[in-house]
Amino acid sequence: MYKVVVSNQCSCFKNSKMDGTLHFESREEAKNKALEMMKKMNEDFCGKHEFDVQEMFTSYVISFYNPARDNCCGDGFCMLATTIL
Repeated sequence: MYKVVVSNQCSCFKNSKMDGTLHFESREEAKNKALEMMKKMNEDFCGKHEFDVQEMFTSYVISFYNPARDNCCGDGFCMLATTIL
């Protein structure tokens, strides 16, 4: 099972009809959906954030840019930690 998760849900996302967690049988389906959602969010939302997709284990996580990610070690912890904080 593969997931697409929107980690930081801005007001534009909350006001949209998009689902924040989706499940898929294949990695390719999840990846394609995550990229499709990211594109729509970058094109249709207010433009205050630039959304990106990161693969983390069996999930594709969509989040908006956070400067702390520039110093990330690459294992996903930095992004996850900034999302939680």
